[in-house]
Amino acid sequence: MPKQKSNKSAAKRLRRNAGGKWKRAHAFSSHLMSSKTRKQKRQLRRNGEVAAADRKQARRMLPYA
Repeated sequence: MPKQKSNKSAAKRLRRNAGGKWKRAHAFSSHLMSSKTRKQKRQLRRNGEVAAADRKQARRMLPYA
């Protein structure tokens, strides 16, 4: 049986952590930062977690992760 292909755009955006959950970066953190509050910018620096509703989709896109 042939190998499956990973979705390359998902591979660049998502990582699997030791607990089996998926981590991701936050959106809205690349430009127009002067209009955002200090608290908002600080919280955007942290990694987010892929929602439970989207985990099945992430697992399908990255079968070897």
